[in-house]
Amino acid sequence: MNRRLFGLTALLYSLPSLGLALSFPLPPAGNDIVGNTLQVQTRYEDTFSDIARLNDLGYAELAESNPDVDPWLPGEGTTIVLPTRFILPAGPREGIVINLAELRLYYYPKDEGRVITHPLGIGREGWSTPTGIARITRKQHKPTWRPPKSILKEHAENGDPLPAVVKPGPDNPLGEHALYLSMSGYLIHGTNKPYGVGMRVSHGCIRLYPEDIASLFEQVPVNTPVRIVNTPYKAGWEDGRLYVEAHPPLSEQRAEQGVNFTPMVRAILSAIGERDLKPDWDAMKLAAKGQRGIPVAVTSAPPTQLQQPLLSPQKNLLLSNSLEKAEIDAGTE
Repeated sequence: MNRRLFGLTALLYSLPSLGLALSFPLPPAGNDIVGNTLQVQTRYEDTFSDIARLNDLGYAELAESNPDVDPWLPGEGTTIVLPTRFILPAGPREGIVINLAELRLYYYPKDEGRVITHPLGIGREGWSTPTGIARITRKQHKPTWRPPKSILKEHAENGDPLPAVVKPGPDNPLGEHALYLSMSGYLIHGTNKPYGVGMRVSHGCIRLYPEDIASLFEQVPVNTPVRIVNTPYKAGWEDGRLYVEAHPPLSEQRAEQGVNFTPMVRAILSAIGERDLKPDWDAMKLAAKGQRGIPVAVTSAPPTQLQQPLLSPQKNLLLSNSLEKAEIDAGTE
């Protein structure tokens, strides 16, 4: 990693009151990756929750990227990987795009040529956040929360009754800023429990760190389009090389589908398009099984020649069969 960049990160990390907002210029045409993977050294008192918030990451992202580190007691001087390199989600780069499997939001300010990205919390199992197309219908500073009947019932059954109306203040789970969606009952909002950002802890709404939603609130106009997807596997290009970024599928998908790399196959085929390239199957298998949330190159550097015609049906079949074999191998370990 660049020594000066590491020094800057270490300086930012030494200032506990300073959050690191993630804003990047959009990549050049034909490229899909922004940011750089960074590292920091822990202090004795650090936890993943502390490190995550300081660097605008979520708890689960750090846990994925540092599977061999104790998230609550990483210890003094432990090297922590910061997964601050992202393949942009497939599809139009406009408005807000939320990837549930990634627990991350992408905002493309109109005509600014950049992307802003923040970690988020989403609905836990049984209260899943829906996918689909929506828009911002209104914005509210210091919102009032009126819990729906289903949440009132759940709290009452748990011996923790809620009032019918929760006014603005420290006990309001919406925090101080809310963006209301055209999906009835769903919001993008802050929280009075920031440690839940980067986890599945809500009743379906989308939570951001207080500082992130405050910034987003000021920038996002009403009627901004919102696209919510659930994409554990992303594929994208940088300087002619294909990369894959793999995240653990949501628990509902794992329970229903088991070990299933078909979505990864689809993402790779879609990204390859008309290029005649042979991916590195071993690298692809490691990315799929490791699910560390860091882009991994799965093709070699490009030759200096014109692109070849569309992959033949035989090559598409070869790609599918190779990933099927990886899936079978993964299931036997």
